[in-house]
This record gives sequence, C-alpha cells and structure tokens, in this order.
Amino acid sequence: MTILTPSDPLTRLDVHVFRVPLARPVRTSFGAMRDRPAVFLRLEDSSGAFGWGEVFANWPAAGAEHRARLLVEDLADLFIGQSYDRQDGLFVSLTRQTHIRALQSREWGPFDQAIAGLDIAYHDLLARKAALPFAKFLSADAPDSVPTYASGIDIREAEEVIAACRERGHRAFKVKVGFELSDDVARLIHLADNLGTSENLMADVNQGWDLDQARHALRRLAKCPLTWVEEPIAADAPKEHWQSLARESWVPLAGGENIAGLSSFMKAIETLPLAVMQPDVIKWGGISGCEKVAQAAIARGISYCPHFLGGGVGLLASAGLLAAVGGDGLLECDVNPNPLRDAFLGTGNVGPADRLPLPASLGLGFDTLPDCIAEFQTLHAVATVSGFEYHAFG
Repeated sequence: MTILTPSDPLTRLDVHVFRVPLARPVRTSFGAMRDRPAVFLRLEDSSGAFGWGEVFANWPAAGAEHRARLLVEDLADLFIGQSYDRQDGLFVSLTRQTHIRALQSREWGPFDQAIAGLDIAYHDLLARKAALPFAKFLSADAPDSVPTYASGIDIREAEEVIAACRERGHRAFKVKVGFELSDDVARLIHLADNLGTSENLMADVNQGWDLDQARHALRRLAKCPLTWVEEPIAADAPKEHWQSLARESWVPLAGGENIAGLSSFMKAIETLPLAVMQPDVIKWGGISGCEKVAQAAIARGISYCPHFLGGGVGLLASAGLLAAVGGDGLLECDVNPNPLRDAFLGTGNVGPADRLPLPASLGLGFDTLPDCIAEFQTLHAVATVSGFEYHAFG
C-alpha cells in the first residue's frame, strides 16, 4: 500500500536487549543456543506515534548486543529526522544507503536483520496511526487467527514433546534432525507411524546433510508421510543439487530462512523445487520484503510458511503477515521455553496451539514491553536527533 502523503519524521529509536538463561540448551545440527536472546526496538515519530519491531539475534551467540549497537551507531543517522511517502520507503532507503557500509564490513546479515526489525516497527507505527490492527492494516480481508504448527522439537526427545503438544491441541509437529543420520531416520519413521488422524510431521535438517547424506536419508524415508523436509542441504547449494533431491524423492522440500534479497528469493521461487517457502521477517525483509516473497510464492503454487524462532514481537508480526497474504500456510511456533515469546501471548511457556488469535487492538496489540521480562534485560540503547546513549542492565 502506498502512503499518499509523507509520514511524520522519525525522531527516536529505543533498542532493548534481553537474554534468558536456559537450564537445557536448544540444540540444532550446527550448534546449541545456551540462552534465549531477543532484540526489541521501538520507533517513534514527531507526532508521538510509535511502533515495535524485533531483530534476529539467535546467532552468533554474541549477536544481540552487536545488533543493538549497529542499530544506534550505524543506522540511526540514516533515518532519524527522515520521513517516507511509501510503506516500504524506510526499507528501500536503508537497504540502498547501507550497501557500502555492509560491503565494507562484510556484515550483510546483521545489516539485513537490523533493517528488517526497523521495517516491522515502521509498519506497526503506520498501523497504529491508521487506527487498525497490524494484519488488518496489511489487508482488510485478513482473518482473525492463523493456523500453527509446533516447532523446535529435538528428534531425540520428540515422543514425549509431541505427546505434550498434542494434549495442548497441536496437530502438526516439526522435529529437528541432522544429528546422527541413521538414528534420525529411524526415529522419523517411528514418529510417522504413530501419527494420529489429520496430524502432520515435518523434519528440519538445518542444512545438516551433504548431498549424499540427503539422498540416502530421503531414499530411506520414501514411504514416510512427511509434510516436508526443511533445508536437507546447505541453503546456498547449487540448484542442481536441490533439483536432484526433488527428482529422487517424493518428500516435499522446504527452505527460505537463509535466503536474503528479493532477487535471490525470486530466483529460488523460479528455479528451486521448493514446495514450501519460509522467509523470516526478522532475518531479512521485514514486512516490505517478505510480503513480496510470500505473494510471489503463493502465485506459483508454493506454500508460504514463515520461519520463526525468536521473541513475541516477531512472532506477532509473522502471524499478521501470514494472515494478510492468505494461502494455505502455517505459522511456526517454537515450543521450547522462552519468556520473551510467551509474555506477549499469555500462553504459558509452550506457545500457542492449533491456531493463534491475532490482536484486535491497534498495531501488534501492545503498547509497552511486558513488565515480566524486565529481569532479563541486559542493554537499553537510545538514538535521537541529539545523539545516542546506552544503559547497561544486569
């Protein structure tokens, strides 16, 4: 949607960094998360309107504080005091303006992620000014809830976790594999054999197999009713490798969380045999970029199922975009403990089940950060027209 008149100038950015210690790490094929970080930001304009966003900070382990400093020291000077006449104006402008800075430092990911968080906050700000909930601002026809699936389940603990998720109403489950291939495959077959009626099982390899391993695994899973296998090989593997896997196995392939840039996504949609496209609104694109990707994927018959494994702000933004673009996609809901997610949802420590209701109030549905997460704050950075400052916590 185009804004017909320039927006009010942006005047203030607040960046909040949180870390929640974990009793048990969240393990993937490439490493373990030993705490749950989040970078939440608040953008304000000269009228006093504001919006909230989130920046990807899961990796590397020290990434959250780095991204906070990046936002206030390397990006704020580009948008504080500026106004935009399009909803994607901030995203387009910052992407162009930071090209040399990212090239100079080879920090494409952190810049992309910081811009994504700012873009989410800008859309939230505009939704509030329009007196609309976030999803309804993106599309007047957006439904009031979106379907979900339970995610982040370690294959080695899957039987117990899936049983608990089933009790809470989940009917679709995604397990993390990529640890020990033969054991992973055997466990997947066992889980699939014990699915209930109308239940679905997905596997996320997290790029943990090479081409030969992926071929071997998918051959063994030939009769396993998986809804999809996610990133069985590296996201940047040659398209011929992806095409080879698709020819040799009926199991649908999924990917997208580790693609960045509109041209790269469009190329993937056109050339990769993906049945499911999974951009992440806090890793690249925010709403401006991921909306275009989702629309292009759906138009080509590819399901749009947004990737997400972060805090509550990004999850609500992902849900709002999924509702707005339509299609048959599911919202990824991590079921590992994370107060930085749950505090925004009011659902305990396991995330929502079956369907996630969308906020009916303005924007993303909250005005201030929940008080219950204050104990986890490690840093608060502020950028205004007069400069920036830091406040350390903890």
